[in-house]
Amino acid sequence: MRKLYVVVLLIFSALVASAQYSFDPKKLTQELKELSSSVMDGRRTGTEGNRKARVYIIDHLKQLGIERFVPGYEQPFSVSQAGSLSEGTGGVNVLGVIPGKKEQTIVISAHYDHLGNRDGRVYYGADDNASGAVALLAIAEYFKKNAPEHRIIIAFFDAEEMGLRGSRYFVNATDLEKEKIVLNINMDMVARGDKNELYACGAYYYPHLKSAIESVPKTEGISLVFGHDNPASGDNDWTNQSDQGSFHAKKIPFLYFGVEDHPDYHRITDTFDKVNQDFYAKSVETILRAVKALDKSLDH
Repeated sequence: MRKLYVVVLLIFSALVASAQYSFDPKKLTQELKELSSSVMDGRRTGTEGNRKARVYIIDHLKQLGIERFVPGYEQPFSVSQAGSLSEGTGGVNVLGVIPGKKEQTIVISAHYDHLGNRDGRVYYGADDNASGAVALLAIAEYFKKNAPEHRIIIAFFDAEEMGLRGSRYFVNATDLEKEKIVLNINMDMVARGDKNELYACGAYYYPHLKSAIESVPKTEGISLVFGHDNPASGDNDWTNQSDQGSFHAKKIPFLYFGVEDHPDYHRITDTFDKVNQDFYAKSVETILRAVKALDKSLDH
């Protein structure tokens, strides 16, 4: 009888744990492992590893039934940066779209490129930013199954590590007024929080975004902290440190989710085994709850 009680308790505990999430946390973990594996060779813009990562993402979008925003999901652009890539080397953004009930559009984004392979050493970029890209796949799957109020562009940007090149190309090549883009929600490094803290940056400029998500039910075991967006804070101002900066430059409101830098940031040790899988799942759930709240509350 006691053994039966233990089995029932374990099953109940597993059901409670899975019910906490709006997605499959095991699938999330597996996809993070795959996108940050040695097969992708660091995903540096213009390399074979980057192309493999792009194919991986597009295949998943197709499986989810996500519509293309551009032909073949791919938005190519030219990249040139002395000492990094040769003139004319191409970057490629991956763009999907989920129809909404309203005409206004929210762009949810994450960059999928990283630093690549240098002298035979792979920079895996598990947290930076395979974590954001895989989180974006989970969010896309959720809104494919649960129709959003706003139209959503799902944007996997390339060449972020070269100075936000992919997102800059997107905001300059896209008719922002025609597409009625009213908000960018960006994710960059969301898998490792040593203090169980996830930061939301952007409310300093756009306080209405903070008020919209403060009442969202909290995810147990994780703290959502607003900050890192005051220009007076110097290096601690994250406003232009990831792709949300390209939208902010166009006066499009943004909210950026990320963690503080850790010792493995931009090192070969930013690997899947360093990820706290429990924190990562809770981080993605927190972001998804915020996105759902903003989708329902934004008034234009």
